[in-house]
Amino acid sequence: MNLLKFRGTWTALITPFLDNQEIDYQALSVLIERQIAGGVTGIVVIGTTGESPTLSDQECSALIKRAKELIAGRCWLMAGCGTNHTAHSVEKAQAAQKAGADALLVVNPYYNKPSQQGLYLHFKEVAQATNLPNILYNIKGRTGVNLETDTLMRLAKEVDNIIGVKEASGDLVQIKEVSQRKLEDFLLFSGDDGLTYQVLEQAKGDGVISVASNIIPREVNELVQAGLRGDFKTAKQLDDQLQKLFKILFIETNPLPVKYMAHKLGLCHLVYRLPMCPPSEKNQMILNEAFNDYFNLLS
Repeated sequence: MNLLKFRGTWTALITPFLDNQEIDYQALSVLIERQIAGGVTGIVVIGTTGESPTLSDQECSALIKRAKELIAGRCWLMAGCGTNHTAHSVEKAQAAQKAGADALLVVNPYYNKPSQQGLYLHFKEVAQATNLPNILYNIKGRTGVNLETDTLMRLAKEVDNIIGVKEASGDLVQIKEVSQRKLEDFLLFSGDDGLTYQVLEQAKGDGVISVASNIIPREVNELVQAGLRGDFKTAKQLDDQLQKLFKILFIETNPLPVKYMAHKLGLCHLVYRLPMCPPSEKNQMILNEAFNDYFNLLS
C-alpha cells in the first residue's frame, strides 16, 4: 500500500446539529468545503471531536455516506469505529466500509481498561473484519489505558492493514520511541495540535489528526506541509503563531471550544448532544477574545 497519500493534515470534524438535535447536513457540506479549500489530506468523521458516543449506528452510517458524497473524491475519508466492545467495533467497521470510508480510526477501548494482550486482540479483530487501512488511536487521558509501544509494534508487524497510529498520549518520549522503532510502512500522526511541530521535527511524524483545523485548516496544513518537506524554520514560525489558539481550544473538554469557535464563524449552530454542552460563560469570554485575535470578527 502506498502510504504517502495519507500523509498530511486530517481534520477530526465536528458533527453539526440542528436545534432539534438532528444532524445538520447543510452545515456538514459547508464544513467539508472549507476543509477541501484548506488543502487537507483527509477528513475524519465520527471521532471524539464529532461527539461519536452520542451518534447511533444508523446515524454513523448515514453520516459517512453523505460525507463521501460531498467529498466526491477530492480528499480522503476516515471514519471512527472504536468502542469498548470488540464485537460492536467490528460491526461499526464493517458498516463504515459499506458506507464508503477509505480508512478507519480505532480508539483504545475505554472504561474497561484492558490489558496489553486485550488491546492486541481487540485491534487485531477489528482490523481483520475489513480490508480498510486502520489507524490506531492512543489516548490514555480519555480511555484510561495506554497502548504501549511493544504492543503497537506487534500489531504493526502482524496485521497488514494496521498502517499507523494517532498518538495523543501527550508523552513525547513515547512518541519518539514509536518513531525510532516504527516500520518502514507505518504512519505516525500527532493527535495533539500543540505537539504537532515537535512530532514532525523530533519524531519525524507523518502529519496530524487535528481539532484546530476545523476552524483554521489552511494554517494547520501549512505548518504540516512545511514540516514534511523539512522546512522546520517555517514550521516553527507557524507553530509559534498558533500555539495560543491550540491551547485555548482545549480550555474545556474537546469539542466544546472548537464547536463554539465554528459557531462564531457561522459554520454551525451552537448545538451539542448531552452530556456535551456549551462552554461556561467565563470560557466563552476567553474564546471570544481569541476569536477576535485570530479572525477579527467578534460580534
